[in-house]
Amino acid sequence: MALRVAVTGPTGEIGISTIEALEAHPEVTQIVGMARRPFDPAERGWKKTVYRQGDVLDRDAVDALVADADVVVHLAFVIMGTREESAKVNLAGTRNVFEATVAGGPRRLVYTSSVAAYGYHTDNPVPITEDVPTRGTPEHYYSEQKAACEEALAETTAGSSLEVYVLRPCIVAGPKAPALAEAMPWNHLPGAVRRLMQAVPVLKPPMPDPGTPVQLVHHDDVASAIALAVTTTTAPPGAYNIAGDGLLTFSDVGKALGARPIRVPHVAAVATSEVLARLPSVPSALEWLHAGRASTVMDTSKAKNQLGWQPQHTAAETLAALANTVG
Repeated sequence: MALRVAVTGPTGEIGISTIEALEAHPEVTQIVGMARRPFDPAERGWKKTVYRQGDVLDRDAVDALVADADVVVHLAFVIMGTREESAKVNLAGTRNVFEATVAGGPRRLVYTSSVAAYGYHTDNPVPITEDVPTRGTPEHYYSEQKAACEEALAETTAGSSLEVYVLRPCIVAGPKAPALAEAMPWNHLPGAVRRLMQAVPVLKPPMPDPGTPVQLVHHDDVASAIALAVTTTTAPPGAYNIAGDGLLTFSDVGKALGARPIRVPHVAAVATSEVLARLPSVPSALEWLHAGRASTVMDTSKAKNQLGWQPQHTAAETLAALANTVG
């Protein structure tokens, strides 16, 4: 089976690994990638990939991208940004991709959603399975937008023959996905200051740990799940949770990324989240504090049993790989 695959966001944190996985798959004969930045596939030795510079907000560009594809993989998404800026790409751009895919010729769509789509709710079951509703958290722009995209996907594809695979990864990290480390404010300080902070433990910035468990997944493992969703002939369409094996704590993350963990009562995290939710205006970066108020540990048995996916990196190994890159 020869597959032509169209990919939005091929230059992003998941995108590079995804293209590499698709390049290595014998059934994928052509890949067409589209993103906003200039990019030369030949510089990475990619032989199956053609690159088009374009924007998912440009419906004509999206129509052209998916026109001859058998499978569309939608990765383009803004993670760290303002609520207003991210909404343009994350909502309008994503809807463009969904509508163009339904209207065009592809038979399958693979969409990377997120654990954030479930929302950070205190009544979330532990662990979360794929049949839990994606309610999002209105106070957290990324969570709200991921849930809205899944709602738009269901609405757009209803009644169509399109095979839809939705992957919901937890926090993605690794050498090619440094966003978790880059989100830590101390990593934006001058190098000399950071080195001093690391040399003197008392100077390390504090990292509150409310006891909420953390899952991580390596970007290569997300890419392998995407490649399976693109090529599978046995796994049914639907949603699949994606996370590395093992659980971490905020303290584990803080220590690895240069902070001084401080254990705080979980009720403090919930209270802080509730206060932020009541404020009339909150900087978008602070909205990420809502993620600490409730467990979002996912059950990944469906991906393993039905999709045939097996992560090659544990959560701890993924964190270590990230720390080694940014350290």
